[in-house]
Amino acid sequence: MAAPPPRPHLGERALRDVQRFVRLASELGESSGGHHNQNHVLPLTEHMARILRREAGTYVTVRIRRAHALPVVIRTWENEAEILDAVRGVLPDVPECLVKQDSFAIHSYVEGVPLSTVCGNGKPVDTFLVKSLADLLARMAQVRREALPPLPPQWPCNDKDSQAFLQTLARLADRQIRQPNWYAFGGLFVALGIPDDALTQLAARVPAMARRPYSLLHADLHRDNLIMASGDDPALFCVDWELATYGDPLHDLATHLVRMRYPRRQWAEVIDAWAGSMDRIRPAAVNGLARDLRHYVAFEWAQSVYPDVMRAAQALEDGPDQESLDEATTSVRRALEAGAEPLGLRNVPDTAEIERVLFRWRASRAAVRSGGAGRAGGAISWSADPRLPERRDFPASAIDHALLAEGMALASRVFKGTAHLNSVVRVPGFDSPVVVRRKLANVCRREPRFLSEHAVLRAIEESGVAVEAPKVLALGRSHQGEQYAIHTYVGPEDTDRPPSHPELGLRPHEADALVDQLCALTRVGYGELDPVAGEGTFFNWLCDQLVLMVGELPKESRQLARFLGLPDAPRLQQILTRYWVSPRRPVLLHGDLNPWNLVRREDERALTIIDWEMALIGDPLYDLVRHMHLTPTRPEIRARMFSRWERRLPADHTTGWEQDWRVYHRLETVRSAYVDLDRLVTGASLDAPNVRRAVESYAMTLAAATGSLGVTARATANPYLVRALA
Repeated sequence: MAAPPPRPHLGERALRDVQRFVRLASELGESSGGHHNQNHVLPLTEHMARILRREAGTYVTVRIRRAHALPVVIRTWENEAEILDAVRGVLPDVPECLVKQDSFAIHSYVEGVPLSTVCGNGKPVDTFLVKSLADLLARMAQVRREALPPLPPQWPCNDKDSQAFLQTLARLADRQIRQPNWYAFGGLFVALGIPDDALTQLAARVPAMARRPYSLLHADLHRDNLIMASGDDPALFCVDWELATYGDPLHDLATHLVRMRYPRRQWAEVIDAWAGSMDRIRPAAVNGLARDLRHYVAFEWAQSVYPDVMRAAQALEDGPDQESLDEATTSVRRALEAGAEPLGLRNVPDTAEIERVLFRWRASRAAVRSGGAGRAGGAISWSADPRLPERRDFPASAIDHALLAEGMALASRVFKGTAHLNSVVRVPGFDSPVVVRRKLANVCRREPRFLSEHAVLRAIEESGVAVEAPKVLALGRSHQGEQYAIHTYVGPEDTDRPPSHPELGLRPHEADALVDQLCALTRVGYGELDPVAGEGTFFNWLCDQLVLMVGELPKESRQLARFLGLPDAPRLQQILTRYWVSPRRPVLLHGDLNPWNLVRREDERALTIIDWEMALIGDPLYDLVRHMHLTPTRPEIRARMFSRWERRLPADHTTGWEQDWRVYHRLETVRSAYVDLDRLVTGASLDAPNVRRAVESYAMTLAAATGSLGVTARATANPYLVRALA
């Protein structure tokens, strides 16, 4: 391979002349380029021709790096000139780097037109060009590793380890794309359902693959980077090598397939052409092609989510109209749907939810640019819910600030649960942070809600009892009629620490604190919350609600439940008539005391109880037992809680509890058998930690439920079925 000609050494005066030429190019030259560089084509003056050792009038391409471009690509090497030097011996038609500086470079101009100008995205590419492209990709394998710049230290040591290469790509995408942008865009990603560890988890899931020898990869071969020559040989050559890398050649094929935007029907033709060309030059590179290509395509879709979302959001800053919002929503929706499976996203937000998230993002940044958050200054319009009067300590101006700050909340302050998106923000004049709560639109709710959360929280606050719960500050509707609620925030006030929950079980002092709060809850008046509460038997009503829920499950969930041995709704109702409990005086219940609805405190009150959406009126024993069902509870903690609970409540709240708690526990196990199975079938809320833990232990739940009902679990004949579900 012939050594490339040396680049001219530029003295101080020559460098100033080159910089003036670059400024002139930015003003006069024909402009094109992508997200990272602006390319300007113009002829050399006589003076510049002498400096660059070219003939006057020779055209060059001045590549100027965009100063504020988002870091949205994976880079193996920083110096494109070194890559071009290495490639020219094998692909002589690539540009030659004449000058290289930090902010710009001057390349020789490559005659021809981009493929995109004659064959746009989505259109099929001529078979002759497909073969030419396949030959081009295959010829890159002839570039020797020794000619390339040194590889980064984190590169796989074995240059045939395909699995290690894809894992490296996923980690680099996290390090070079996600992490630098997380401060600015992390809250947006979390609101869209993308956790901060999505790429590292993808790396951990990369399967074993066939061994293929590494080679030079272009890694960005799309229609704008492919130049059609005026002659016949070669028909195509490629430019823009700054993202080139060294690794499994299947990665180059995958990025080419996705970024070229071939019609899907043409993929097979392109893959076959690539395999034929590569087989002639490096046969081992096609090992495992049919099995492994999909993993690289999946990675390309996954990493593309980040730049696609950020570019769509950034474009909104200059587009205040509905059309720009619609375009951004479509772009984000397309990216999320393509990347959902490889990123492990269980529930992709629907179009309406994406639009609302992007609307809040745009509105918050518009307010910052305008220098204020007043309602007259471009704030989010909203209307108050008449059911909740305005509070003196949280007036309309505070609501303005909270709704605007919601769109700018940091990722560490945005929490997406099973039913709500919660954004923690600061409001001027209010002492502590507040949380803006939005109901998620596409949540599959199987268990009904009976009381309004805001009414329950107001009743607790006005009663003055010693129950640690958020205060509801505001309630209303904003863009597209989406409901919001603003509560006081009960987690740590510093932005680096998330709330702490007793997910492994309560400590002794926390168990005492929870029991004390449940006892205090019995003193909250519930007459205004539910005027007919207390009529009838709570336990019978609870059984009826469970039977009703089972009967309303989707057909697929009911079919699988029947296959696993769980009875249908009529049969379940018959079985539940065998159960009964002693009557106890009804009280206000939380209804869902799982660990993630308990926030640890650093004072003597130990716990704050949040998320009161499933509150109801009923037997006080039920709240305590349901908590023990949802939370890992050691026998000694359970005994401690029951003992304290019995001592602190009057007899009409506790009578017969020693026999009845096991009945409630069996009933909740049966409920979980149906609810968790439905979640496994539908994929609903599987990202939530309490749901994830429940479904991972579904085999035990099923066995306990069928045992409680006195039926046989058919899954025991096929133990792999439940494991596959979980």
